[in-house]
Amino acid sequence: MSPKIKEVDGRELYTGNQEMTGSSMLIQALARENVDVIFGYPGGAILPTYDEIYRTGIRHILARHEQGAIHAAEGYARISGKPGVCVVTSGPGATNVITGIADAMIDSLPLVVITGQVATTVIGTDAFQEADIIGVTMPITKHNYQVREVDELPRIIKEAFHIATTGRPGPVLIDLPKDVSTASGFFNYDQPLDLPGYQPTIVPNKLQIKKLADAVTNAKKPVVLAGAGVLHAGGSAEFLEYIEQQQIPVANTLLGLGSFPGTHPLSLGMAGMHGTYTANMALHEADLLISIGARFDDRVTGALQHFAPNAKVAHIDIDPAEIGKNIETAIPVVGDAKEALSMLIAENGTPSHCDKWKQQIADWKSEFPLWYKEDGESLKPQRLIEMIYEETNGDAIVTTDVGQHQMWAAQFYKFDQPNRWVTSGGLGTMGFGFPSAIGAQFAEPEKQVVAVLGDAGFQMTAQEMSILQELNLPVKIILVNNAALGMVRQWQELFYDERYSNSLFPIQPDFIKMAEAYNIKGWKVDDPKEMQTALKEALEYDGPVLMDCRVTKDENVYPMIAPGKGHHEMEGIKP
Repeated sequence: MSPKIKEVDGRELYTGNQEMTGSSMLIQALARENVDVIFGYPGGAILPTYDEIYRTGIRHILARHEQGAIHAAEGYARISGKPGVCVVTSGPGATNVITGIADAMIDSLPLVVITGQVATTVIGTDAFQEADIIGVTMPITKHNYQVREVDELPRIIKEAFHIATTGRPGPVLIDLPKDVSTASGFFNYDQPLDLPGYQPTIVPNKLQIKKLADAVTNAKKPVVLAGAGVLHAGGSAEFLEYIEQQQIPVANTLLGLGSFPGTHPLSLGMAGMHGTYTANMALHEADLLISIGARFDDRVTGALQHFAPNAKVAHIDIDPAEIGKNIETAIPVVGDAKEALSMLIAENGTPSHCDKWKQQIADWKSEFPLWYKEDGESLKPQRLIEMIYEETNGDAIVTTDVGQHQMWAAQFYKFDQPNRWVTSGGLGTMGFGFPSAIGAQFAEPEKQVVAVLGDAGFQMTAQEMSILQELNLPVKIILVNNAALGMVRQWQELFYDERYSNSLFPIQPDFIKMAEAYNIKGWKVDDPKEMQTALKEALEYDGPVLMDCRVTKDENVYPMIAPGKGHHEMEGIKP
């Protein structure tokens, strides 16, 4: 009996039971999940799957290191909202993606990571390129599987995509032994999901929503702290509607930038260690703090004993484990942020916070804006970010590594739209920014993608320039080059009596020659008077670009909340 085949978007998809190998099942399942691109790196244990990739022609992007593949998958997931798919081999291939998995876990990014594994007959014998990737990744995945029987593979893949993308998103790993990928079994992808132990709450409790609406009505100094949960829920439109309805000022977490327009009058900017004075003081003075999809990490709260001391705290989050974990919560609301916001809009409470609160916020904005000093001689990194914002009209997808350049990008690039900001938040992963830009470009091929990188982090994954060369991807690499591990140097200056232990780079590679070796256009700029013209030319160039921007070496990120201090104890709030 011939198999039933239906064509969807040009792909032949099997329906009903069909006998095939495990690797064929995997590729067929990815097609059923509408996967349009895979990021990966082949090796011995995963070769049957790569042979199937060759035969079927599914799009695969060959990274030059597994770290590049997983970070590209993260960038793709962050921008598209779809799960990023990464395929690597066993042993070192699998262990090389651990950092990316941990990064995706803490930042709630949906990934499906498929690792090859040695044959089931030799698992546990220290076989060539064997690693216990299940044991290694158990604490840093939302769920993981090791496939032991080929007939289990369709169910496992279907469950993996469901778990990765529902509730609080996160990475799911499938460990695929080589003999399972070559064995034959029956592929049936039409069986219903059966996960009785996994039932995330999507629709919040109505009584809790009513309590929150009443609290807003009675508050005199309300503030919303919006995190990435608003973006993951696709709730930015509802969020804007609710905020304008209730006229509540909004502070964003680092990962929440773009969930609310950065140029909106009610936007306070980013909160936390390097947040704006206005955002942090609003949190400190608030009598009602509404957290939506934010997890109250230490970089946001500062010293917990000083955090929001006058506020009743309401917390909307799809992950009940986050509510009350760090901050005592008076009004817990478990559910999807978009659903919660829609229900709050329907309540249509009457805000009672007075003009005095709005005026106080306006005064803070006026008196304590973000600042930097220009000297006319050196290129200021803050001004560089402002120029990128101006030349892209605020519409680019911006990716970063971690450190000073990341904070300046968060401060001075005003994100007015959702899903335009890709950065490593919770784990703080150097080397993330460039490959994540590659993934973001695949997610939005028509959008301009700008990778704002430190000179140190870029060198961790610079080999991925091969992908730009091979595919002529028009990613623009902007190096904020201060010849240092910038944030490490800043902390050594402020807290270690200027003992710059292994944080300065007296010798650097010639980044322009590096770019040219990959047939990528390179610019070097150190004159602030030439920067705008050079940047405009680079952004308009038809193809990939690397700009080596030599900025002031000893510039620090301000404002700053020092360790152990509260929001009201910021340093560097004025020149």
